Amino acid sequence: MKRFFEPDRKTWLHRSNPALKLAVFVGLFVWTVLTHRIDASFYLACLFLLLLFFASGYPLWKTALLASGFALAFASASVTMILFGKGSEIWWSWGPVSISKESFYRGLHLGFRSIAFGCQGLLFVLTTTSTGLFYALMQRVRLSPKYAYSFMASIRLLPMALEELRIRRDALAVRGAGGKKGASRLLQMPELYALPLLAQSIRRAQRTAAAMEVKRFDAGRRRTYYYDSPVTKYDAGAFLVMLAAVLAAALLAQNLPIFELGDMRMNP
Repeated sequence: MKRFFEPDRKTWLHRSNPALKLAVFVGLFVWTVLTHRIDASFYLACLFLLLLFFASGYPLWKTALLASGFALAFASASVTMILFGKGSEIWWSWGPVSISKESFYRGLHLGFRSIAFGCQGLLFVLTTTSTGLFYALMQRVRLSPKYAYSFMASIRLLPMALEELRIRRDALAVRGAGGKKGASRLLQMPELYALPLLAQSIRRAQRTAAAMEVKRFDAGRRRTYYYDSPVTKYDAGAFLVMLAAVLAAALLAQNLPIFELGDMRMNP
């Protein structure tokens, strides 16, 4: 049985270089931040939502399940601005809550940008493995191996830490320890869980650091890698597709505006 976060098929985004792909997506984040027209943010959200569904390599139902959280992101980003934003054309007011035309559209603008952010970030995460990313950073941007391998080791140690937490909890239940309720149990938590798990984590970290030092992970000489991270035609394709999505959003906002509003920033 395949794991939930394992794609059904490899797309061109999976085959692109993770380091270069990271640079492209950072550029997309910056572009989204600098987008101040609601029509452009709307089309950015729509286009990257389509890319998420058709370029992630996951089945539609799984992608829809993962993207369902964007509704909460849209609501959390827009509702506060809609209810408490400033504006001159008041639509409805009650106590401290005041909904104006300007605050309503600024709230939608923030919601669309949050969806675009979410789609871009999720698309990168679903098409990039942590191992491939750190190998690409070591080979393409000369990230020191001692930092890259330390990050990879810490990621691999997280499931072990969760397993130790489960074992500790089961052991305490078998022994009948920690049976107190209420505030007294909260006072026992550091003694029962935090200190033993912290001590075990320190011992494991020390063993891992010693093993990495023996393997010369801190050496400055040129290293060889089992996983090669080349630059291929898929990197150019990924860049061109992302650039086309940004340009398409700008052109659609210019030629087919839905809201027909200008800059959404507040005037000083």
